[in-house]
Amino acid sequence: MDDPNTLPQLAANHVPLSPISFLQRAARIYPKRVAIIHGARRTTYAQMAERSRRLASALRGAGIAPGDVVAVLAPNIPEMLEAHYGVPMAGAILLTINIRLDAAAIGFILQHSQAKLLLVDREYTGVAGVALAGIEAAPPVVDIIDSEAPAGTQLGPIDYEAFLASASPQQPPRLPEDEWEAIALSYTSGTTGNPKGVVTHHRGAYLNACGNALAFGLSPRSVYLWTLPMFHCNGWTYTWAVTLQGGTHVCLRNVRPEAIFAAIAEHGVTHMCAAPVVLTMLIHAPDAAKLRPVEPVAIATGGAAPPSPVIAQMEGMGFAMTHLYGLTECYGPATICLWQPGLEEMTLPDRAAFMARQGVNHPMLEEATVLDPSTMSPVARDGTTLGEVMLRGNTVMKGYLRNPVANREVFADGWFHTGDLGVMHPDGYIEVKDRAKDIVISGGENVSTLEVEEVLYAHPAIMEAAVVAQPDEKWGEVPHAFVTPAPDKDPPTEAEVIAWCRERLAHFKCPKRVTFGPLPKTSTGKIQKFELRQRLRPV
Repeated sequence: MDDPNTLPQLAANHVPLSPISFLQRAARIYPKRVAIIHGARRTTYAQMAERSRRLASALRGAGIAPGDVVAVLAPNIPEMLEAHYGVPMAGAILLTINIRLDAAAIGFILQHSQAKLLLVDREYTGVAGVALAGIEAAPPVVDIIDSEAPAGTQLGPIDYEAFLASASPQQPPRLPEDEWEAIALSYTSGTTGNPKGVVTHHRGAYLNACGNALAFGLSPRSVYLWTLPMFHCNGWTYTWAVTLQGGTHVCLRNVRPEAIFAAIAEHGVTHMCAAPVVLTMLIHAPDAAKLRPVEPVAIATGGAAPPSPVIAQMEGMGFAMTHLYGLTECYGPATICLWQPGLEEMTLPDRAAFMARQGVNHPMLEEATVLDPSTMSPVARDGTTLGEVMLRGNTVMKGYLRNPVANREVFADGWFHTGDLGVMHPDGYIEVKDRAKDIVISGGENVSTLEVEEVLYAHPAIMEAAVVAQPDEKWGEVPHAFVTPAPDKDPPTEAEVIAWCRERLAHFKCPKRVTFGPLPKTSTGKIQKFELRQRLRPV
């Protein structure tokens, strides 16, 4: 008898995992199902598959070889979805560029990635043209002309539809020979210095998408609204997860509260994802725009820890909240605050406080934990002992592009080091307390800025808040709050905000000063705390 471990891998029993297969399956099972809604456009799964194959064929005809990088600068439109299939079908690596970046940042990304071709939406040809002008060997350009977009100038010699028309949909897609092959390249926000290029692989994309479909309850009847940018971690891999289940993608070019509420009502949206900044927009939208969903809409949020008052208000508006945590380096979601028996019996504030935790490992991530970075030992499960959140598994990136020093640091000791400080609760749920660089050390005591922000967000007249360390002669550092007042309320005074905090926190944790005004944000909507710290530095 053969040793069970010596039986060979064959074409019949081993296929490299790739999300490319999701579209092929959906087109076969649901050919007439509407795959994409965009304005007046309707695209079936059969049409989506054909257009993606044409894109792959056109790319190969344009000289794109396996392993080449193809960049896309576009908002949430059907062509962006097609690129998530057509580019890897050509064996190429998909680079989705943040549309909010300036020309210098876009130019850096195109040059660092050595992109061989750029697909660009006409609204962004102006900034793309400036970016390309600064590159010695600039890639050729294909213009995307979207009927929902403002008019833009022509940048490339051919538009997207003509590019597709030049190719054959009959040429079979190239499946990866090895599932470790790179599928995508994403650049971090780059809040301090140049962004890093995160390389992800087919296997991780496949598994993370499966985990999303499972954890978020996607089904063939799901209608997913694209409020999360597809350029951000490949839309947290929902670009592939929704297709895996044969659901409908509803594209939303511009994220505005009234457009979100209208799309939910018109299309019967069942699922959506959004960063906390979008949740704040929805909460503070004009009452006339707030159309309450007929059925609760499942909404996943991440990117920054949403304060429990924000979760409570969203639930009160008819949204069923799921809290995810992750980074670009782990395909988006890495942990999820899963439902537990008895959750519905909790009061809304208690339930929201539980749901604000980052939770447990995502279904396809091997392990997420909190370790003492100096000893690499697990911290006590007491909800108070700080350590670093660390991850390991198949849904962690291959590494940073052309950055061996950063790779050695981030993968040290067999774990991916997130740089986030957190605690482990007795029930095994992780709660992130701060970025390591954001913690305030006041008189030798650690102050979690997220804890203080949680209290600030509970104030009825505060829309947004961020807390950073302010240098102090006596204590070394003290918390300083930056606050954006709610537009529909009388703004609070500094004394009122401080008093509010002192009633709810140990006094050493309370902000000593409060600054009012809009908060600076990164291109992905995260508050730029480093800029706030800069404002407080002595001149």
